[in-house]
Amino acid sequence: MLTAFARAFKTPDLRKKLLFTLGIIVVYRIGTNVPVPGVDYRNVQTCIDAAQANQGLFGLVNMFSGGALLQITVFALGIMPYITASIILQLLTVVIPRLEALKKEGQAGTAKITQYTRYLTIALAILQGTGLVATARSGALFQGCPVASEIVPDQSMFVTITMVITMTAGTAAVMWLGELITDRGIGNGMSMLMFISIAATFPSALWAIKEQGTLADGWIEFGTVLIVGLAMVGLVVFVEQAQRRIPVQYAKRMIGRRSYGGTSTYIPLKVNQAGVIPVIFASSLLYIPALIVQFSSSTAGWATWVTKNLADTGATAHIILYFFLIVFFAFFYVAITFNPEEVADNMKKYGGFIPGIRAGRPTAEYLSYVLNRITWPGSLYLGLIALVPTMALAGFGANQNFPFGGTSILIIVGVGLETVRQIESQLQQRNYEGFLR
Repeated sequence: MLTAFARAFKTPDLRKKLLFTLGIIVVYRIGTNVPVPGVDYRNVQTCIDAAQANQGLFGLVNMFSGGALLQITVFALGIMPYITASIILQLLTVVIPRLEALKKEGQAGTAKITQYTRYLTIALAILQGTGLVATARSGALFQGCPVASEIVPDQSMFVTITMVITMTAGTAAVMWLGELITDRGIGNGMSMLMFISIAATFPSALWAIKEQGTLADGWIEFGTVLIVGLAMVGLVVFVEQAQRRIPVQYAKRMIGRRSYGGTSTYIPLKVNQAGVIPVIFASSLLYIPALIVQFSSSTAGWATWVTKNLADTGATAHIILYFFLIVFFAFFYVAITFNPEEVADNMKKYGGFIPGIRAGRPTAEYLSYVLNRITWPGSLYLGLIALVPTMALAGFGANQNFPFGGTSILIIVGVGLETVRQIESQLQQRNYEGFLR
């Protein structure tokens, strides 16, 4: 990987793309540290120091914003509204025929869906920004902090609207920066900003484990967690690159005087076909009951049960439900994103077939059978990776926001591998010499 980056810096046009990407990243990190107007920055820092590593229900969003959410900065919402909008549009594509038709129209349809995603992102940013401001004003953002209710001193309507508009504009700016990276930089811009947001929390989280440690002034815990984290990265890289290759043979056809087909290829089915989406879905779904309890301030029996069993990430009920939700959403997401019948029809249309399997419906049934079999280990792997911080690293002061947790590692490794592949492919295109020199 380091060799690929070194070679990329030696290529003038790739060096410009890399430097442009780094410049956008610097601008993004600056925005994550600029406070929103109307916020008492000193009180925010006091509450953050008091909260230490426990970020409560907002830990997932705070991780995706690079720690900007709890500091209530301009980029407090980060990339999360865009991620949510993209997932919603992807799910609606299966349900709404109009969106499905747009998806099949090629580049023009994709551009239209992207435009809808932008509009939905702004709407979600307004909704999430309003919720964040209301939570900060009520003092529920930092429970137990003595100055939590003084984070927003002026609670007038004008200040509230200004804060919501500022954070919505920040989300639009983040979306624009991501698209700039996609067009003029290296890799997918939104994924790159997500990568940077998560990586930015690594140093402070690791140092917090060292500070909380007791063996050799915390260095034993620090080193052990670092070794376990590197082992997890190796495991994730291995599984993320694992795939089942189904061979496909195309029959030779004569069109006029030219011969077409007669080639062999394969359909790559990844073991983890769903990526990190099931973990995000499961986390978000488990946060909903706890958020309802937090905002309702209810002391009824159901509220006590939710707080004890669902809000507590170390509770047995939370762990079991979290694991089964990840497995369920893995199968659900694969089912809506990969259509075996469509793949079989396209293969039959162009004269392709799987050796030993008849074209048409038998091919679709075979693809569905193989996909279900490889989704089982993929979903179990996702569930185990997501539960590592809770089960295996609890003794080192880790929590659900631990840097080597399931969501963060899956995103870091996935984006890193994809970026390296893009750099290597562009290097190969520019340095290909061919047979004649």
